[in-house]
Amino acid sequence: MWGLKPRVDYWLYVSVIRPSFTYAALVWWPGYQTVSAKKKLSRIQRLACLGITEAMRTTPANAMEAIICLPSQDLVVQTEESSAAHWLWSLGGWSYLHPNQGHSSILMWLQESDPIFNMGVDVMRPAINFEPRYRVIMLTREDWTKGTGTPPVVKGLTWFTDGSKTGGTGAGVYGQSVGRRLSLPLGRYVMSLSGRDICYLGMCLRNSISE
Repeated sequence: MWGLKPRVDYWLYVSVIRPSFTYAALVWWPGYQTVSAKKKLSRIQRLACLGITEAMRTTPANAMEAIICLPSQDLVVQTEESSAAHWLWSLGGWSYLHPNQGHSSILMWLQESDPIFNMGVDVMRPAINFEPRYRVIMLTREDWTKGTGTPPVVKGLTWFTDGSKTGGTGAGVYGQSVGRRLSLPLGRYVMSLSGRDICYLGMCLRNSISE
């Protein structure tokens, strides 16, 4: 036996090869409706299936796709174009200049096929703020040990965390400006760092709003 292992072939195809030829499917999907285009892309997926399953070259492509749970090219392209159209529409970046022509017709078809696609999604347009309204103060160990013991009081709400720990500990915060010490048990299961940070932010926000 030589060559890549089947699981490596599967990962390369799904994570590298397939995204490369489905890129910008929202723009070129009308051209994919031709028989010649479908044959070319199906040939690529068939080669990937042969490498993953190590089956005989006469094995039907549909059978190999079913064995390794690989969706057909038609479903993949349709998913990519539909998700991209809905995402652009939700951000307000969709143009209705020719809604029923060319690649723009996918949104009309999508919203007519299921009313759920008339709803927005939980996405936000990226924005760059060059003048943040907060300040980060990083104190050294000497500042804590040789200083007054507490950092200087600043204007606004100031919160400190007890650090991100693992091993069945809880989350704790201290509000210097409001004079509150809060703690939250996290149970015996180890939570990820991002999960504990969400707990920290939740406690700070709830108490800040109540003030």
